[in-house]
Formats: sequence, C-alpha cells, structure tokens
Amino acid sequence: MTFESAQKELEQIVERLERGNAELDEAIKLWERGEELLAFCLARLEEAEGTIEELAQRAAGAAPLPSRDDAG
Repeated sequence: MTFESAQKELEQIVERLERGNAELDEAIKLWERGEELLAFCLARLEEAEGTIEELAQRAAGAAPLPSRDDAG
C-alpha cells in the first residue's frame, strides 16, 4: 500500500462516517480501518521526515557547489 492510496481510503472513510448513514457495526469497522490507515500514514510520514533530515545533514556536510562567478 502506498501513502497516497491509504490517504485516499482514509478520506473516503471519513466522508462516509460524516454522512452518518452507516449502521453501527459498519461504522465501528470503518472507524477501526480508519485507525489502521492513520497509523500507516503517520508511520510513513515519520519515515519520510527521517529520510529528509538525513539527506539535509548529508547536504550540509558536503562541500558547496561552485557558483557561476567562480567558474570563469
């Protein structure tokens, strides 16, 4: 499952619950699925944040690229 597909499914669940036309048992199952999707999305966002931080640290430690003025 991708982040985007999980997010889309979560949005559909929220819309369905907000309409209020699901029976109680179905609403409970939707809520539980929504919690699973939310946890998945949050975990993916945390992973992405960690990757971005790592890339930023690598970039900060790298030598700066020469500017156009230095080229000639």
